Amino acid sequence: MVDNSVDLDAVFKALGDPTRRAMLASLKAGPATVGNLAAPHAMTLAGASKHIQVLEQAGLIRCARKGRERLCALEPDPLRAAERWLNHYAAFWSDRLDALEMALGKTEKD
Repeated sequence: MVDNSVDLDAVFKALGDPTRRAMLASLKAGPATVGNLAAPHAMTLAGASKHIQVLEQAGLIRCARKGRERLCALEPDPLRAAERWLNHYAAFWSDRLDALEMALGKTEKD
């Protein structure tokens, strides 16, 4: 059910911040520099680097030096692992809620 090579705690921690989610959304279009990732958020490069470090530690992105810049790219595998984990529990709760809805429907008819 869960990919043991992915630290889901780190993934969900990284996804828990709106700035980091926006950075990930930006990377869907392709690799970007730290400066490009920082620009929409009116933050310093040092501030952006802290967010990027959290994303890297979670495995959600990988960054490499290209000349004087760091180029970051999206790594989808940790997101897929998180999605599988969420889908497992979504199915669990969906079944339970369907059963509750049926039980409540029977009670109203009685």
